[in-house]
Amino acid sequence: MFKKFIFSLTAIMVLSLVVIAQGGNATLEGYIVDKSCSMKDAKEADPQAAAANETKSCILMESCLKSGLGVYSGGKYIQFDQKGVALAKAALEKSAKDKGAKFKVTGKVTGDKIAVENIEEVE
Repeated sequence: MFKKFIFSLTAIMVLSLVVIAQGGNATLEGYIVDKSCSMKDAKEADPQAAAANETKSCILMESCLKSGLGVYSGGKYIQFDQKGVALAKAALEKSAKDKGAKFKVTGKVTGDKIAVENIEEVE
């Protein structure tokens, strides 16, 4: 009986991973950063901490916005679609934190990109 339970649980987990890998809806939690800085942060010993130290004023600079925005979550940069960029910009402008603001991003992940549905700051 216990073996059947473990097998069923494993099967559910594998199927969930397949759905996510194929572009299912996902919720990511991390730091909004521009694409240019994400490449710099990826070279750091702790990329997640480096992304957390990016300032809001830097990310919102015109040149940084032009490079694109995304979320650094789980050690990986996931790029936003155009709607996501607009939502991220609004979320950053609304945040009281200059750096270290963490956000929950919901949308459909396809490879290293996300079609954003919602962005909200996490306390």
